[in-house]
Amino acid sequence: MWWEQGRRYRPAPTERVTSDDVTTTELPWPAGAATGVGSLPGTDIAEAITVVLGEFPDLPHLPELPDRGPGAEIIGRGAGLLVDMPVELYAARWRLAARPGRDLRRTLDLMERDLDTLTERADGYSGVFKIQVTGPWTLAAGVELPLGGRVLRDLGACRDLTASLAEGVAAHVAEVAARLPQARILLQVDEPSLPAVLAGDIPTESGLGRLPAIEASVAGQALKEVIDAAGVPVVAHCCAPGAPIGLFREVGATAVSVDLELVRTADTATWDVLGEVLDAGMGLFAGAIPTTGQIRPEAARQAAERTTELWRQLGLPIERLAQQVVLTPACGLATVTPQQARAALTACREGARRLFPE
Repeated sequence: MWWEQGRRYRPAPTERVTSDDVTTTELPWPAGAATGVGSLPGTDIAEAITVVLGEFPDLPHLPELPDRGPGAEIIGRGAGLLVDMPVELYAARWRLAARPGRDLRRTLDLMERDLDTLTERADGYSGVFKIQVTGPWTLAAGVELPLGGRVLRDLGACRDLTASLAEGVAAHVAEVAARLPQARILLQVDEPSLPAVLAGDIPTESGLGRLPAIEASVAGQALKEVIDAAGVPVVAHCCAPGAPIGLFREVGATAVSVDLELVRTADTATWDVLGEVLDAGMGLFAGAIPTTGQIRPEAARQAAERTTELWRQLGLPIERLAQQVVLTPACGLATVTPQQARAALTACREGARRLFPE
């Protein structure tokens, strides 16, 4: 098994000190932490949870396994959280349905199995634990209305979906907290489609046109509704180009999770916004480990060096680096081999330990 050499987890400390006069109690994770974005290869949730607990003792997460099929991927898994808004598969697409059916039951069964396995494998865990949910705009762009067309084209339907998702996310957070009573829950809201939603770049059903852009204020209101309902610290994740970092801060996210290479090559405006939010104390989940190709032995060192270089170029105090930054893969790992996934997780953990100032 690819996880057989996984390390036993240990509870995360509640406080670390990164310098003589800087204590790190403002952000919920311990200094020098690393974690995964969410998805891993394979179909065995017990294997995946075991390796995550071993590789990320300070900040493990609930793995997602899209290889299991519909209901385990980002849209189906997110749609399964909707309250009183059932979904079904039609022509390989998720759409709103009149009543719950077998597709939704399978989705809910997969989540229940994941949580049962988590309860068993993480019994006694007392650190910070991360879970991931699909954000309202990525869900609205991926789920269709009963008569066809994306939910995104109907703002009234978007509002209904957001309210339903907010209720479902609150219940999901409470469920995980009940199963891990000694842990502190950290929620990641995945919004890979949000830049395209804001830019009016989501295709229509025919593919010949584009749906109108959603105003930033409208998008922010929906995100804030979900974040407020969760009642726990939130990491806003977007591994697509043009991640709306400033918007994530405005709606109350504790941290932003991005592909570090996309940030490093972004325009000056993006750098300015990133510098502002980090200077204000927001956390950065830096996707610094590549998710394609072989992970080389020097990957951990290079990731730490690139992250530190970015931090210095932004003019931020180096003593805050290890606390504010969490190293992650650039995005999910569902499409790589088990060996590559394991190497990426190990590189994240080892790279994070290099972020402490000498």
